[in-house]
Amino acid sequence: MSNRQDEQDRQLPERAQVSLITGASRGIGRALALTLARQGGTVVVNYKKNADLAHKTVTDVEEAGGRGFAVQADVETTEGITALFDEVAQRCGRLDHFVSNAAASAFKNIVDLGPHHLDRSYAMNLRPFVLGAQQAVKLMDDGGRIVALSSYGSIRAYPTYAMLGGMKAAIESWVRYMAVEFAPYGINVNAVNGGLIDSDSLEFFYDVEGMPPMQGVLDRIPARRPGTVQEMADTIAFLLGDGAGYMTGQTLVVDGGLSVVAPPFFADAGDALALPPRPTRGA
Repeated sequence: MSNRQDEQDRQLPERAQVSLITGASRGIGRALALTLARQGGTVVVNYKKNADLAHKTVTDVEEAGGRGFAVQADVETTEGITALFDEVAQRCGRLDHFVSNAAASAFKNIVDLGPHHLDRSYAMNLRPFVLGAQQAVKLMDDGGRIVALSSYGSIRAYPTYAMLGGMKAAIESWVRYMAVEFAPYGINVNAVNGGLIDSDSLEFFYDVEGMPPMQGVLDRIPARRPGTVQEMADTIAFLLGDGAGYMTGQTLVVDGGLSVVAPPFFADAGDALALPPRPTRGA
């Protein structure tokens, strides 16, 4: 570590909130990093490969009024998780927020999944959350918040998503168990379940051969649009903030109403059942 970095770390405010976000170089993780930076926090930007993106995020964090540093660690491995939290312990000495955001999967029908797909999905999605939470608790010396990212595939079935959806459902179950066990430590554990969120991951999923057009789904979302990474980040930030102090073991859904609709869909109904324009006073 450079002398300059030593000096920066020594100048860290004693109780500046320290937030660790896995997969924070892009997408939801990056949006959350900048949101927390605007609140004056210190953000640990974890990344796997793209150092340029990660360091750009750190630069933007500092320009937004926060402090930050990047840590390259492959959370798919147990060694990577240990190295990540060792770095946080060395540089910050404690932790207030752990956000398990990094995820990856192969999108295939169940009959086409091989053992290596199952093993990697577990290693990339579920295990980092559980092992990371274990490490986070040890650094949360004055209570803290843990948030895991989930998706609506945890509660709804659709093509090629069984493997990742199953892992997300498991994550939501672990959130409930952790909430009960970690409550005596002053640590809240929650999840955020996202619907169609406009990100690189969404584009990758809908680029799978044979996948129906995304517009067909957007037409059936009551909000009639995808969500944004900032809307996800704002929900996560709420769970990390004081306003969610009495919330634990919960999964907040951010999907524009997608998970509450069912066939027959309004988008498929005839003109006689079309939703009318918004009523106005005096009409």
